[in-house]
Amino acid sequence: MSILVTIYIVVALFLAVYAFNAWLLTILYFKHRGETLLEPPFHVGEELPSVTVQLPIFNEALVVERLIDAIVGLDYPAYLLQIQVLDDSTDETTEIAQNRVDLYRRQGINIELIHRRDRPGFKAGALKNGLKTATGEIIAIFDADFVPNPDFLKQTVPYFATHPEAGIIQTRWGHLNRWYSWLTAAQALALDGHFAIEQTARNRSGLMINFNGTAGLWRRACIEEAGGWQGDTISEDFDLSYRAQLVGWKCLFLRDVVAPAEIPPQLAAFKRQQFRWAKGSIQCFKKLGWRIFRSHLAWPVKLQALVHISSYLVHPLMVALALVTPILMMGEGTTNIHFPLIYLSLVSLGPPFLYVVAQASLYPNKWRHHYKAMPLLILLGGGIALSNTKAVLEALLGIGNVFRRTPKFNLNTTTGQWQNSIYRLPLDGLTIGELALSLYSLAGAWIATHNDHQFAVPFILLYAFGFGYVGVQGLWDAYTGVRQQRLKPPSRRRRHTPRQTETRRKPVSAGR
Repeated sequence: MSILVTIYIVVALFLAVYAFNAWLLTILYFKHRGETLLEPPFHVGEELPSVTVQLPIFNEALVVERLIDAIVGLDYPAYLLQIQVLDDSTDETTEIAQNRVDLYRRQGINIELIHRRDRPGFKAGALKNGLKTATGEIIAIFDADFVPNPDFLKQTVPYFATHPEAGIIQTRWGHLNRWYSWLTAAQALALDGHFAIEQTARNRSGLMINFNGTAGLWRRACIEEAGGWQGDTISEDFDLSYRAQLVGWKCLFLRDVVAPAEIPPQLAAFKRQQFRWAKGSIQCFKKLGWRIFRSHLAWPVKLQALVHISSYLVHPLMVALALVTPILMMGEGTTNIHFPLIYLSLVSLGPPFLYVVAQASLYPNKWRHHYKAMPLLILLGGGIALSNTKAVLEALLGIGNVFRRTPKFNLNTTTGQWQNSIYRLPLDGLTIGELALSLYSLAGAWIATHNDHQFAVPFILLYAFGFGYVGVQGLWDAYTGVRQQRLKPPSRRRRHTPRQTETRRKPVSAGR
């Protein structure tokens, strides 16, 4: 039992470090919240750099038209703008995208589709391949689920002129379907916390931040000097952005520039996205952790970078705690875990506080309504721990390196269905494990109550309800998907009725 107590205390202390970091970042946000980057003026006709917009896509039949339409609508001098559709698709997406590209090419738009039959390097390979024929000094990247506003480039590109040390610009993600469901509302809450508080605090405090893979821009010189896109991790964005900062480039985060995007409405899609982020970031930790430690950066910057890049280690720590705690409740020597549990409970309030600060700062009149999704986000955070633990272990053990896309369903509002889509994901095989952990934790809560260890019951129940929610929701999603499929045949894409040619964007004169 003493060994289990030691494991419990060590795991709880490590979890407390990551939880305390949320408090620290929130404090740094308050310290620097009044600071803003000097906004560079934009004047029509002024000298601007050439821009290549890269759109890496893979089997995105439902949203590829929406994406291309949005990018063609960007307000930037036409003679300085190149658009590359980097298509690795194996389904009808290629044909849909090619038809759209041909339509706009006939209108004089500088747009091309680059199709790869094989996918070496996955997204990193597509971006690297597109760079061979890219003409822009600045490279902008958008994933298929994004719909940037027409003035996106005008709001971002001029910052490169006023900040010559900047190699990367990252903008904040918006949400096209925040209130499609409580699941999407909870994800929006988490994303707002990351961008509004974490990225802002790190950037304004002089700490390292990561490029988020989309809705951002790069100097081509920065990409090349940092070693280019590399496919040895599935978080090519995290990898290259950290390598760029390690060789001296700076990253700017523009909190007030928002790029709307679609949030995954299916739990399995959310778990897949989190799995990729977890595995990829730990791969980057293995690849770059020692390099960060040995760098000439200041120690506070190093420590924050190491905490940041290794943050998904919290999930195996959570699973370990969920497994150990019920066993400890069976014994009498639980007095040694009172203090770690109380300390962990206090510091664990850091993330919820960070999220409420994010909502209050972004949506002063709506934050209370948005924050209603917080209980579900807490359950999600614990419930996906098993899936992310598998991702972390695969990264640490070097198992597999496959980039599995997050499916998009073209859900722009609170309406629409994903259950009948061909891109709907099947039942996650870990669902049984999540339900088993839920029952195990419920048993642990009963044991704790029976043995007069009530102090641990709320903590154990969080695991029980978290794993239970994720498991049951996974089963429900699979059931509704099968039911919808029986009612009508699945559809790959929403049939698009072309608008009249006159409503399409016209070629822009060189003097625009």
